Amino acid sequence: MSCWSADYATKAYFRTLKMGTRGKEPDVAEFISALAAGNNAKLMVIVCASIAGSTTLALEAAAHQTGGHVVCILSKLDELHASKKALGSYANRVEFVIGDACTLLLDDYKEADFVLIDCDISDHKGVFLAAQKGLKHEKKALIVGYNALHKGSYWWSELKTHFLPIGEGLLVTRMVTNGGQKRSRWVVAVDKCTGEEHVFRVTNSPPRKQIEA
Repeated sequence: MSCWSADYATKAYFRTLKMGTRGKEPDVAEFISALAAGNNAKLMVIVCASIAGSTTLALEAAAHQTGGHVVCILSKLDELHASKKALGSYANRVEFVIGDACTLLLDDYKEADFVLIDCDISDHKGVFLAAQKGLKHEKKALIVGYNALHKGSYWWSELKTHFLPIGEGLLVTRMVTNGGQKRSRWVVAVDKCTGEEHVFRVTNSPPRKQIEA
C-alpha cells in the first residue's frame, strides 16, 4: 500500500455509485471504496456475515482503479451461490473462499493490505484480532469493520481502532511499523447548512527534538 491517491479514491467512489448499490445507508459502500482505492490497496479481503453485497462491490470498484484483487470469505456453501447471484456479472471479478475467517487471515492472507469485516459475524472480535495479528505491519495495511454498532457500543475498546459514526458504525485500524510512524486521528465534521458528514484523517507529526546551544 503506497501513499494516498485522491484520484483513485474519487474514481472508485463514483464507480460504486454507478453500480447501483445504494441502500439503507448509502454512504458506507462509497466511503469504503474510496478508502481502499485512495490507499492503493492491491489485495483486498472481505469477511462476510452472510451473502456478499454492496460492500463487496465497493471493493471491486476500488480494485478496478488500483489493479488489485478482491477475496470474499464466506462460511457456508449455500452463501456462495446466493452471493454470486447477488453480485451478478461482477461476481466473476471476485475470488470466493469458504472457510474459517480467523484461520484464513492468519495463514493465507498475511499479504493483504485491506481487510473489511462485517461485524455481524458470530466471532467478530476474534476475526479482528486475527487480522491484526496476521497482517504484515510493514505493508501498512488497513482493517475496516462495518455494522459495528449492531453488537453494542464500545466492544472494540481492546482493538486499538478508530470509530467513525458512518452508517451503522465503522472501525478503522491502520497497521504500521513501530519505528518513525506518525500518529493520526479521524475527524468527523458536520455541515450545519446541509447536514452532510465529512470525514478527515489528520496526521500529527512526532515532536521534534530541541537542541540547546
